[in-house]
Amino acid sequence: MADIGTLYIVSAPSGAGKTSLVAALVEKLPRLRISISHTTRDRRDGETDGVNYHFIKRESFVRLVEQGRFLEHAEVFGNLYGTSADWVSGTLRNGEDVILEIDWQGAAQVRRQMPEAISIFILPPCLKTLEQRLRSRASDDDEVIRKRLAGAREEMSHYGEFDYLVVNDNFERALHELAAIVEARRLTTHRQAVRQAAVLADLLSDSETR
Repeated sequence: MADIGTLYIVSAPSGAGKTSLVAALVEKLPRLRISISHTTRDRRDGETDGVNYHFIKRESFVRLVEQGRFLEHAEVFGNLYGTSADWVSGTLRNGEDVILEIDWQGAAQVRRQMPEAISIFILPPCLKTLEQRLRSRASDDDEVIRKRLAGAREEMSHYGEFDYLVVNDNFERALHELAAIVEARRLTTHRQAVRQAAVLADLLSDSETR
C-alpha cells in the first residue's frame, strides 16, 4: 500500500494574504509542496521564473491546453493561469502533499477531476483591510485596484463551495488553522496505516510467537 499525498486547493481574493500564508505553511510542515502555476502575465519586480510562476507566452499556453497538460486553467484579468497535471500527479504518488493556489474557477475544475481534494478558502477580515493591502503593493493604479475589489467580492461569494474557511485577521492564528487542517488529514486511518505499518504489525502480532 502506497502513501499517496493529499491535494489541497487554497483560494482567496487578491490581497487576502494567501501567498504569504501558504509560503509560511510550507516552511512549517515537511512533505508539503506548492504547485508552481504557468501564467501568461508579465513578471513583476522581485519574481523569478520557475519559483513564483512559470512565465510563458500565450501561444505556448494555448498549445499546452490543447494537449491536455493542465489540471485546471483559467483567465484572470486578461492573463492565463494553469496547473501542470503531470507534476501534481507525480508529486502525490511520491507521498508528498501538494497545495494549489488558484481562484474559485480553477478550484471548481480541480474538484470535478479530483473530488478527493481538500479545499480551503481564505478571507480578509473586512473590505477596508483588503483595499489597504492592495494599495500597499504600490504596483497597481486606482482603476486596477477598483477592478480587483469588484473581483474580490465575486470570488468571496463562492466561499460556500469550499471544505474549510479561514479568516486572515491575525497571521499567526490563520497559519495555525491551516496547519491544523493539514495535520488532521495526515492522521486519518488510511494514511497512518501506511506510515505506521511497522508499529501496527508489532502491536497486532501474536506475542506467543516472539
